[in-house]
Amino acid sequence: MSKIKCIIIEDEPLAAKILSDYIGEVHFLELKGRFKNAMLAADFLRENKVDLIFLDIHLPKLKGIAFLKTLTNPPAVIITTAYHEYAVEGFNLSVVDYLLKPYEFERFLKAVNKVKHSHEKNEKQEIKSGTQDFIFLNIQKKKVKILFADLIYIESQKEYVKIVTAKKTYMAKISTSEIESRLPASLFKRIHRSFIISLERIESFNAEAVEVNGVSIPIGRDYKGVIESLY
Repeated sequence: MSKIKCIIIEDEPLAAKILSDYIGEVHFLELKGRFKNAMLAADFLRENKVDLIFLDIHLPKLKGIAFLKTLTNPPAVIITTAYHEYAVEGFNLSVVDYLLKPYEFERFLKAVNKVKHSHEKNEKQEIKSGTQDFIFLNIQKKKVKILFADLIYIESQKEYVKIVTAKKTYMAKISTSEIESRLPASLFKRIHRSFIISLERIESFNAEAVEVNGVSIPIGRDYKGVIESLY
């Protein structure tokens, strides 16, 4: 099973540290970031895919439940709070579990094991459906079929992504991280915070850029090893 990528949204430093320490004790969890408010986390999630959010309820600027309601395609969520009265509303939003502070490691482990079980189930389903060679995207009020074989690269443009195929270029209102999660990792790789490319379309590359179907795509600083690791 691949590691479960998670983030913490928690404004209390001690509570965030305890969560970080607990995550470090669990081999199948990978902490990708800690955020003291939901706005900072939202910025991160626009460009990055995670599998799990540890979410405090009482946050500055934007409360945890309000933030959760803004997510169109949320990952698994475990609520962490000292206020039990929010449990019902949290479960109505399909959160995985509700950790009431202070909680022991055993209770934390029980919660993340629920996520692990669901994650394993989803991965098995993805393997079974691995023969699918296309996705449907909402484009101009229509569901448009995009064949993986035609897809050349994807470029993030604020709230939209530009999808360049061999036949046509489309604009879709979807985050880069969301469309990345729907593409098979064996065929497509993210090489920049704003670009996902088709591996089949790579013509050449160096340390700075990849040429895909005659177009030069920059390699982001945090993605330098992605291409080299494949060849």
